[in-house]
Amino acid sequence: MNSQLNSIGLSKKPSETTVVVAMSGGVDSSTVAGMMKRDGYKVLGITLKLYDNSKEVASSKQCCSGQDIMDAKRVAQKLDIEHKILYYQNKFKQGVIDNFVNSYLKGETPIPCVQCNQTVKFKDLFEFSKDLNADALITGHYVKSITLNNETNMYRAIDENRDQSYFLFNTTREQLNYLRFPLGGMLKDETRKIAKKLNLNVADKPDSQDICFVPNGDYASVIRKFRPDSLKKGNIKDLDGKVIGVHDGIINFTIGQRKGIKVSDIEPLYVIKINSDKNEIIVGPREKLGKKNIQINNLNLLVDKKEFSKNILAKVRSTGKLLRAKVNFKNENSAEVNLDDFEDGISPGQACVFYDLDNQGYKVLGGGWIID
Repeated sequence: MNSQLNSIGLSKKPSETTVVVAMSGGVDSSTVAGMMKRDGYKVLGITLKLYDNSKEVASSKQCCSGQDIMDAKRVAQKLDIEHKILYYQNKFKQGVIDNFVNSYLKGETPIPCVQCNQTVKFKDLFEFSKDLNADALITGHYVKSITLNNETNMYRAIDENRDQSYFLFNTTREQLNYLRFPLGGMLKDETRKIAKKLNLNVADKPDSQDICFVPNGDYASVIRKFRPDSLKKGNIKDLDGKVIGVHDGIINFTIGQRKGIKVSDIEPLYVIKINSDKNEIIVGPREKLGKKNIQINNLNLLVDKKEFSKNILAKVRSTGKLLRAKVNFKNENSAEVNLDDFEDGISPGQACVFYDLDNQGYKVLGGGWIID
């Protein structure tokens, strides 16, 4: 009996191990598919059709466009692996786009990439892979996963500039034990070198930059398309409640924003708060942006609560730094996060993700959604 673990932490020979690789058509997921094929695994590539893209959408630097689907097909042909397209437009509309629109209308700043991972990718695709009796679902995300005794923990990627652990905080323990992330211990340059060695047509393909269903970063146009009644004029007030201007719709503003307020004052004004119930924007000086106390709900924990008994690290936006914090749980679903230092621009709708440093790196403990 072969009890030796293979490269994805399973006690089976690669030739006896079936893996599903989520192939977006980009260099990362294509390289992962190539690595699995090269190492002797039985590989099935799956590409998700998530939205009906128009001409202007397809021309921008987005993932999951029509061109990406064709690129994924070509890579699968090059690697001589089976490839399927799953048509998840309705699931994506309900689970991601509708949530995105509703979140902005509530004055929040949503993260559709987390919702996408939480729904169509790591729920529907996860279930599809399980139904195929595949041994693992492989993705090209830059997170490090370490599997010991059939339990997988998630860590920040070696390449901190590419790390995507913030976007994966809502992964469940069951999903994490089934998922594998081969690129977490690699730099982006190494990924491209492997793609070139494998002679993949996407080796030099630029990275996607925009949210897939938001052409050229213009999220307001997406909200107008689905909710044309969303652009309602309202008051801009200062911190004393005095009306100092008029806005054209709260969807045009996010916490911490400076440009576009169109109200002059002695010192620059920033969006401090958005009151969706009253359709108001509250503005003030930059020093009023700082917060040390955060309320979060819809918790997803990947470790036991006892690991939060000491100070841990928190990240409150995808591009933010790790902040020293203490977490006080209110109940199973909500918590209060107390930061050691003030942090600017903390916005409802964003995620607060927790980390702790151990001998393997920065381990993801879980996280929740910021509500205040």
